Amino acid sequence: MNMTMFMIYFALLLIIPLWAQSRVKSAYRKYSQVANSSGMTGAEVARKILNDNGLFDVRVEETRGVLTDHYDPRSKVVRLSSDNFHGTSVAGAAVAAHEVGHAIQDEEEYAFMRFRSALVPVANFGSNVSFFFILAGVLMSASGMLLLGIVFMAAAVLFQVVTLPVEFDASNRAMAQMVSTGIIRNDEERETKKVLNAAALTYVAAAVVAVLELVRFILMYIGMNDD
Repeated sequence: MNMTMFMIYFALLLIIPLWAQSRVKSAYRKYSQVANSSGMTGAEVARKILNDNGLFDVRVEETRGVLTDHYDPRSKVVRLSSDNFHGTSVAGAAVAAHEVGHAIQDEEEYAFMRFRSALVPVANFGSNVSFFFILAGVLMSASGMLLLGIVFMAAAVLFQVVTLPVEFDASNRAMAQMVSTGIIRNDEERETKKVLNAAALTYVAAAVVAVLELVRFILMYIGMNDD
């Protein structure tokens, strides 16, 4: 990899995540100032969609931070950041519905979600140890060590890639639920989609960066063996 390509590569690694984060923060900031027509808080949105889908055992709780919203499949809890939990914005409703989308996936045993959950221990181990094997392989010019690091890294990258259909499906479920239950009107669909699409970009960016890194080390391994 010559110097020009090297600079372009690292520029992409920096720019892609920053651009995605900027998009999601901009969309969230804008639509967190726009009230949804139903006047429902994020907590109420989450509870209504859960109840409408028969998920009475899934709790809705407040959690600290900004955009720390998530669904915990182990505890069966949808956790919403304070602004989304108490607020009545379009953004808060969209985020709440998205997290409930994950709860519905869990209930229906959505294949990609199950696959991602199974990958968690492997991906965590791979992301923790891959760097040491890759570094050792590069410093010692040991292609076998480098290959082992690549294999471990591939497990972590696979997790990132599998996350994409899980997140997009949760957003699709969120839109469908919000429209069918009357939480948003037709003229609010465009605004809601902007919030959900911006959030999805962060996962796309993470997957792209992970794949780029993996490809770089694969090319390094190929070049080491050619030498």
